[in-house]
Amino acid sequence: MLELLTGTGLALAAGLNAWIPLVIIGGLDRFTGLVELPSPWAWLSNEWVLLILVALLVLEFIADKIPGVDSINDVVQTVVRPTAGGIAFGSGADATTIAVTDPEAFFTTQQWVPIAVGVVIALGMHLVKAAARPVVNAMTAGVGAPAASFAEDAGSVAFAFAALLAPVLVLLGIALVVVLIVMLVRRLRTRRARQGHPPITE
Repeated sequence: MLELLTGTGLALAAGLNAWIPLVIIGGLDRFTGLVELPSPWAWLSNEWVLLILVALLVLEFIADKIPGVDSINDVVQTVVRPTAGGIAFGSGADATTIAVTDPEAFFTTQQWVPIAVGVVIALGMHLVKAAARPVVNAMTAGVGAPAASFAEDAGSVAFAFAALLAPVLVLLGIALVVVLIVMLVRRLRTRRARQGHPPITE
């Protein structure tokens, strides 16, 4: 169960920011004893791979803070984030961490399964993020884009660390995301009603 929560949390983190969970997994494996990646995923802790991931993280960090550019970035990331989610789920579920000590008990066969699960989870989170960002931009005339992006990055970091260090907290994070989605939908409905638009149907 902990392996599943670890993989899920990392995939959700990748759905918000493709590079944050990969940098965290690789960095913790290389520089600390908190994560031990199995040999198929050891490349994530290679110093050159980490440098490339950090460079890509910086590019997305900047692009996602600029209104208009953030929406273009979300289109590009429709492929990148699910891919990163598959890698994050697979590596996280197979890794030994301070919370998960027997990863071999999970997904011992059919190695493609955790990657596919991670792709689906990250894609779902990405689609929610991509759909919410234009709404936030429209409601705030673009001013809210940087704040929303910072919140998403913080959420990605929180999901990644929770997944690796205290997987049970991933459940709390999922509940919080659901609450935020409900609040955003209700606010959008109210705004459309005030402008005389028909309500959004579920």
